[in-house]
Amino acid sequence: MATAFWVEAPAEGALRDEVVTDRRPGEVLVRTLYTGVSRGTESLVFRGEVPESERERMRAPFQQGDFPAPVKYGYLSVGTVEQGPSDLVGRTVFALYPHQSSYVVPEHAVTVVPGGIPPRRAVLAGAVETAVNILWDAAPLVGDRLMVVGAGMIGCAVARVARGIPGLDVTVVDVDRAKADVCGLLGVSYAHPDDAPRDQDIVVDTSGSGDGLQLAIECAATEGDIVEASWFGDRPVSLRLGGDFHSRRLTIHSSQVGVVSPRRRGSRSTGDRLGLALRLLNDEAFDHLLTGDSSWRELPAVMAGIADGTLPGLCHTIDWRDSA
Repeated sequence: MATAFWVEAPAEGALRDEVVTDRRPGEVLVRTLYTGVSRGTESLVFRGEVPESERERMRAPFQQGDFPAPVKYGYLSVGTVEQGPSDLVGRTVFALYPHQSSYVVPEHAVTVVPGGIPPRRAVLAGAVETAVNILWDAAPLVGDRLMVVGAGMIGCAVARVARGIPGLDVTVVDVDRAKADVCGLLGVSYAHPDDAPRDQDIVVDTSGSGDGLQLAIECAATEGDIVEASWFGDRPVSLRLGGDFHSRRLTIHSSQVGVVSPRRRGSRSTGDRLGLALRLLNDEAFDHLLTGDSSWRELPAVMAGIADGTLPGLCHTIDWRDSA
């Protein structure tokens, strides 16, 4: 038996007992150490805001149930292989599995976490993988000016990965001036929207707000690229595309982690991309994105607090180490 978190109805979550199937050849049994809450997407799921048109495309790899509810959803899980091939038993692995204390999946569904990376930090693999895909889509050049709108988990991951490109000038913009501290720890500049720099070669919006995307448009250089990496669910977004939007020949395009960026699709698989993300996590600076931790027993209340905004932060992890 295992314990799992389900969204029972919009804005209502609960823990359920689950039967863990027997492991078959080619599968592994994983005992969960930590899961991470993907704050933006999981909040939309918890509130029941997945549009009907996207309910199939937005399914997580091991999701059970259907949107809006009841549904078992999530994709940031780190655990220890308890049963499986000898080369995997005892290894720490990452899997795109929902919040559950133990589970059986195919061998190919787990990726070994490189030595030296703490299991709790490894839950950020999904965020860093998303950042890698965003930067493959954005394709910044040496010496570019790149601005990230929104200092959430994804925005901060994009900024930290981008910082490693020689000569790249990275600025993160957020309405919360307290985010200046985490930006400093990540080695990138911070600006309030009132002071956001202009003439940016690339602007990545991860804010999840129409105002953030509007700011991205205003701050892009002539013929600059705006990469929209937020997901708004079923919320409408209004933009002002008059003024100099056309005369400056601006481009807005989306980035989504469900498929590998077209720029690398011919030479990289999703497995390659995840492996790269895990290697990039060999960087202690990413620990500054881990801003909260709770027992699995508190998960229903934690998810409710994240979804309604009363529990702020970046990545909130769930500790399953004492689960049955």
